[in-house]
Amino acid sequence: MQGAQPWGQAAVPQIDVLGESESAMRVLVSGGAGFIGSAVCRLLVGEFDATVLNVDKLTYAANLTSLRAIEGHPRYAFCRADICDREAISDTFREFDPDAVLHLAAESHVDRSIDGPAAFIATNIEGTYVLLEIALAYWQRLPAKRAKRFRFHHVSTDEVFGSLGTVGKFTETTAYRPNSPYSATKAASDHLVRAWRETFGLPTVVSNASNNYGPYHFPEKLIPLAILKALHGEAIPVYGEGDNIRDWLYVEDHARALFTILSEGRVGECYNIGGNAERTNLDVVTSICRLLDEMLPGSAHRPHEQLITFVADRPGHDRRYAMDTTKIGRELRWTPSETFDSGLRKTVAWYLENRWGWEGIWARRYHGERLGAAASQPPNPTRAKSGLPRADQ
Repeated sequence: MQGAQPWGQAAVPQIDVLGESESAMRVLVSGGAGFIGSAVCRLLVGEFDATVLNVDKLTYAANLTSLRAIEGHPRYAFCRADICDREAISDTFREFDPDAVLHLAAESHVDRSIDGPAAFIATNIEGTYVLLEIALAYWQRLPAKRAKRFRFHHVSTDEVFGSLGTVGKFTETTAYRPNSPYSATKAASDHLVRAWRETFGLPTVVSNASNNYGPYHFPEKLIPLAILKALHGEAIPVYGEGDNIRDWLYVEDHARALFTILSEGRVGECYNIGGNAERTNLDVVTSICRLLDEMLPGSAHRPHEQLITFVADRPGHDRRYAMDTTKIGRELRWTPSETFDSGLRKTVAWYLENRWGWEGIWARRYHGERLGAAASQPPNPTRAKSGLPRADQ
């Protein structure tokens, strides 16, 4: 099997599977050059001896350096293709012959969905439809034994459930109530997956996860943006009063949960994944600043908390997310390994020790520019210092 050498979109080479054990799972990962997808690819190849084909369009947030650890591995290959491209995706199924699909490819930044919803509708809805249609036709042609083992695992978000009040958590049966173009398109894709299971019998599972963080995160999101802004002595933007609450999940814990669901989850079920780590956005940024004070005692920007700047809130900003993970813990015995404190410490340390993983992106692709439509209400004048870029969760 070829290593990380990209496959062409027109011609897919034959795969050499010499050395692959009979029991090894062959997994097609869509969106495997993204933040979560790359963690999944590293885990599947590095620890679980799976054979992985990473199919990714390589949009702005893709980062092939995040796959350096498995580049050239005999059980890993990369194919640059758009999941909306029916011919290219059909070719990958035919040539790779997967046992399972882990569908992570998606547009995922809420602010970008406010600026341009069309890309979210195309990838998250149309792309999922194309993938389901091709997976269904492929599954229907499999021999009975392989068809019984086949899984289509759709990876989704807690944002489809809307916003919580001060108490309670989302369960797998919480009604959908998306509030942004991003979450609406993910909700639509969740419903498509369910429909293909109920109508056509495709063996699917769905997972909905809380906010992820960790190494290789594209810096438009809150945690990497705060780290990089602080490192450069720039103002760290925080929406509104910073009191929006998220349940934070370390990305490697999420990757392990996805493999657990893929290999052990029940067909037709949904599983919530969370870190059991609720924090306000302001608490998160403050924790980052204090870790940087500790890790960079000679920094000219200490105390880094002085860089925190409150900016206009995002339109329709959900107040609180929290996931009830009872089901995945009870049925699949999964719990997160990292606490928020341990995971955040690892994350900040990674950004300090691996500048090669983000400097090119920060210098040439994204430097914290403001995204999303301006909020209708200005920030609190007693707390806001400037109208700087706004961070996603």
